[in-house]
Amino acid sequence: MAIDLEALYIDLHQHPELSFQETRTAGIAAQHLRDLGLDVEEGVGVTGVVGVLRNPSTGSGPSTSSGPSTSSGTQGEFPRPVVWVRADMDALPVEEQTGLAYASTAKGVDPAGTTVPVMHACGHDMHVTAMIGAVEKLVATRAEWSGTLVVLIQPAEEYGAGARAMLDDGLLARYPKPDVVLGQHVTPLPAGIVGVRSGTQMAASDGLTVTLHGRGGHGSRPHATIDPVVMAAATVMRLQTIASREIDPQGVAVVTVGSIHAGLKNNIIPAEAKLELSLRYPNEDVREKVLTSVERIVRAEAMASGAEREPEIHTQHTLPATINDEEATARVSAALRRALGESAVVDPGMFTGSEDVSWFARDAEVPLVFWFWGGVDPARFAEAVAAGTVAKDIPTNHSPFFAPEIHPTIEVGVTAMSAAAREFLA
Repeated sequence: MAIDLEALYIDLHQHPELSFQETRTAGIAAQHLRDLGLDVEEGVGVTGVVGVLRNPSTGSGPSTSSGPSTSSGTQGEFPRPVVWVRADMDALPVEEQTGLAYASTAKGVDPAGTTVPVMHACGHDMHVTAMIGAVEKLVATRAEWSGTLVVLIQPAEEYGAGARAMLDDGLLARYPKPDVVLGQHVTPLPAGIVGVRSGTQMAASDGLTVTLHGRGGHGSRPHATIDPVVMAAATVMRLQTIASREIDPQGVAVVTVGSIHAGLKNNIIPAEAKLELSLRYPNEDVREKVLTSVERIVRAEAMASGAEREPEIHTQHTLPATINDEEATARVSAALRRALGESAVVDPGMFTGSEDVSWFARDAEVPLVFWFWGGVDPARFAEAVAAGTVAKDIPTNHSPFFAPEIHPTIEVGVTAMSAAAREFLA
């Protein structure tokens, strides 16, 4: 019996889990992969799942085994070519406001111990659903291809840490080195459209926490304090000049202050303020320039405010640019056009969002192809384009209103991933 992918998607959407807490999601994905005949290991990189389908020769079906390899010395047990396909599964601390009948009402506990609403505001529920569907399709057509399919259900993409955790847990030592790594992401494009380009597909990123030290005191006596709130406000405004005044207008850089925390009461000037920064850039040269500018501005504003302690700047994560291999991307693009039609495949331009999928390809030193597929009703998207209101009317990833159309988004995701994988499987 075919898997009910719509029911799977709705179930995952209603039960989102925060990064490194995806135990229910991982269990569901793992069971589907087992039911499809794959060898499955759970708990890779905390909550990650790895499924392996060996298909040694055309028409023979998958071989049976007692489980995954446990050493790099047994790489020969896996028929080549080897294709790694990846889907991420974590959700975000966002309160869903879509109004859908299957909207999430879930709660979770974040790393600070705070109870927060949880929502699949980035579409990872769709990623897992499409991946299960793609594997089902590849299993059903295994007489037409040979090689080894390695399915990665990855945790904690939103922390930028899940891919690294799986690799640090010995992924490359226990499983065959890939010939190519493939991944996809649902996005606010019209449903039915796939966006892929060679070169830089997504920006590099750093997440920083900046702590500004002041001197606290009574709100009625600001002259006896060094106010870190004012210091933080000045710092936030000055940071915005990096992209607008220090980067070539033809270039790309993003400096976002996504979080400010300072104080607990209106008549108490606190002793410190914390800023959380999200920085994006297309290459290492711009990265170095932005990071240098951030440090200069933070330290200068602290000095201008009379701070008696130097500010602290800590890097929470660093993600490399997502760079699609030229030759492999050409092959995937051709396969997608054959499967979906010539007009369905477009160049979406570089996205300033960031991803950790490229760590898999970088550590394995093999090509990566990562693409986007649309989840917006085409008529609604066309109306917004005609009215010039796409930014206002089409919710994007991480919005509390983000919700892909179930159909044909699932079907296109299944077709795209299975077609791309088949392009590299003999």
